[in-house]
Amino acid sequence: MPTPITMPEAGESVVSGILSSWLKSDGEHVERDETVAEVETDKITVELLAPAAGVLKRTVSEGDEIEIGQAVGEVDENGTAGGSSNGASNNGATAETSSDESASPEPVAVAAPPAESHDGGNSGDVRATPLARKLAQEHAADLSRIEGTGPGGRVREQDVLDFVKKPADKPAQKESPKPASTPKPAPAASSGSAGREVTVERMSPLRKMVASRLVEAQQTAAMLTTFNECDMSAVMALRKQYKEPFAEQHGINLGFMSFFVKACVRALQKFPLVNAYIVEEDGKPAIQKHHYQDVAIAVASPKGLVVPVIRNCESLSFAGIESAIKDFGTRAKDGKLALEEMQGGTFTITNGGVFGSLLSTPILNPPQSAILGMHGIKKRAVEDPDNPGNIVLRPMMYLALSYDHRIVDGAEAVQFLVSIKDSIEDPRRLMLDL
Repeated sequence: MPTPITMPEAGESVVSGILSSWLKSDGEHVERDETVAEVETDKITVELLAPAAGVLKRTVSEGDEIEIGQAVGEVDENGTAGGSSNGASNNGATAETSSDESASPEPVAVAAPPAESHDGGNSGDVRATPLARKLAQEHAADLSRIEGTGPGGRVREQDVLDFVKKPADKPAQKESPKPASTPKPAPAASSGSAGREVTVERMSPLRKMVASRLVEAQQTAAMLTTFNECDMSAVMALRKQYKEPFAEQHGINLGFMSFFVKACVRALQKFPLVNAYIVEEDGKPAIQKHHYQDVAIAVASPKGLVVPVIRNCESLSFAGIESAIKDFGTRAKDGKLALEEMQGGTFTITNGGVFGSLLSTPILNPPQSAILGMHGIKKRAVEDPDNPGNIVLRPMMYLALSYDHRIVDGAEAVQFLVSIKDSIEDPRRLMLDL
């Protein structure tokens, strides 16, 4: 009797998800505990494992919404690999796996050789989005030769477009009149209205959750933002001086984020209300203070914004912080962050400067009371503090602190931001607890 593959529990409040990709083809043999599919929820990406060794039969298509406990397929332990099914034909896979009776339609279709030319006949072995597969067919592109930038190396539509734009990378084609005449910037164009196409995509669970939380923050908090700027000269000089020995000793590069995390920890210890929540206690509002500093770091992933939390930053070294940030960034890109790693957090840091932002007003991460926004480092003319009246060029960064005015007063927020500025402009304060 076939063993069903069901959607497992994915954490508190998670009731459903979107089956984002099948990693194995219909009719393919799978091993026990082998990952066969990925489900995207509003918090994490869940891997579905084969409950037994046997032949996979898929009953749910990519893009379908599934609930916790719902079966998405089954594994037939007595089945024979290569059996035909609707799921396999829909994905253009296994042109070579034909049985005596079921293969009769395929030899009639002379489209089988082109299918082999654009994805090598192994599209089931290549992780790709449905749109990417469609574009690969239109452009006669070999999916196996395209490097995927999606989670786990999955090929996305943009990867296909980048691939077909490189003439040297295109395999020789005997029949490709359509790709030659189709404008490359408009891959989905099927008519003469180039540049006027409209694509509608369902919002992912993660994007819906991000949108919901941001709207919640703006509707429930008395949000205000205060700004300042800091001279990055001292931190840049210190980083340049110790960058190589730091990497040799700890096996990790010394970046700017560890300085800002340490500066925030010192400021949070001085101004504990910035590190607090507003909660309900016996039906009445109360202030929940935290005697630790769990700093959340906003990370951009292919599926959207995620905010993993570095626990107990007050007890971590610079190397410990840098290692945690690198690990989060790598696993966020692959969609491998665990749910518990994105829960909690008493304060958040977001760095828009890595994308070129000069100034912004970050939105709170509920139920936190404040968030620090870092921005790009630009040389600007400022007064030399050591020689008043003289103008010098210095690498400057704008800092923005958005805070909940219900719990944090303006004076406290300004002093908190000044404390961060002082720590960055004189990093010795971080070593001396000043």
